[in-house]
Amino acid sequence: MKTLKERPPKSENEIASAEEQIVTLSKRIEFYLTEYSVELLASKMRKGEFVVPSYQRAYTWEPERKSRFIESLVLGLPIPFLFFWEMPDGKLEIVDGSQRLRSIEEFVLGDLCLGELDGLTALSGFTFLDLPESRQRKINNRSIRGIVLNEHADEQARFDMFERINTGSKIANKAEVRRGALAGPFMDLIVELAVIPTFESLAPVSKKELDEREREELVARFFAYSDGLEGYRDRPSEFIFNYVKKMNIRLVDEPALLDQYRTQFIETVNFIERVFPYGFRRKEKGKATPRARFEAIAIGSRLALNERPTLVNEPITDVLPWLISADFIRVTGSDGANAIARLRERTGFVRDKLLGM
Repeated sequence: MKTLKERPPKSENEIASAEEQIVTLSKRIEFYLTEYSVELLASKMRKGEFVVPSYQRAYTWEPERKSRFIESLVLGLPIPFLFFWEMPDGKLEIVDGSQRLRSIEEFVLGDLCLGELDGLTALSGFTFLDLPESRQRKINNRSIRGIVLNEHADEQARFDMFERINTGSKIANKAEVRRGALAGPFMDLIVELAVIPTFESLAPVSKKELDEREREELVARFFAYSDGLEGYRDRPSEFIFNYVKKMNIRLVDEPALLDQYRTQFIETVNFIERVFPYGFRRKEKGKATPRARFEAIAIGSRLALNERPTLVNEPITDVLPWLISADFIRVTGSDGANAIARLRERTGFVRDKLLGM
């Protein structure tokens, strides 16, 4: 890593570009602050005035975590902000805080029985109705602050906020958010192709990655990048989100394209199975699919097939020598992997090798 003295100064164009991006992204986020009592939060959850979007996880908090959260609430400890999006009908979509809100509803208006508590040990085994009315009122009167994005915030703004708020915690990942927020024919195709046996065999993933729908992420990248990188600004998440959204709309108007894209993916996968002995693995018994390597091989192969369709049945010289070459290792390295120049370099590398260029 270069020291501050060794780094060249940023050019005026780089500074202007950075400032323009800050202004553009900031305009998408307009919000106001609010504050709700626990009683009102529970009531609004029960009435359906708070909407849990499909991209958020099911009610996954284990009993111990619910109890610990309620203990914090009873003790009056600070509770993190809730984040909402104001829907056109006036209801509030929960961007972050659904687990807390559902725990509050289950305790105040339901039958949640507290488990073993570390601090309030005497409260273990209590339900809300077991508490004296005076304590019930005090809990109901506690307030929690919220931030509400106004109705003009688009899907990408909510997607970004959810991702940033939850960085490092156990939350829905990009593929899960995309699946729920962008339901439609193209998203359905991505989900379908992610589980075809040949692809599963070529692209091994860990149990954790499987649960987080990593193969859906790979399929989405395949289509988004091989369809062209116009508008790509070194932000894969935003680019893929917008691409899937656009394709959902397009396939409604042009349903025949569905089979075309399905065939394109399956043809590429079958080609890779025939030509690349390790699939997307680094070695024969590898158990992972590095994203940069996947992009190089999958998209590079697709670009080569687009340029010369007969390649699908042509004999291909052994690819292993250049797969283990220093050049290939360099172009599929993680340093600056999302930069458009690096993306084009690694996909172009495979395309050119396959075409014998």
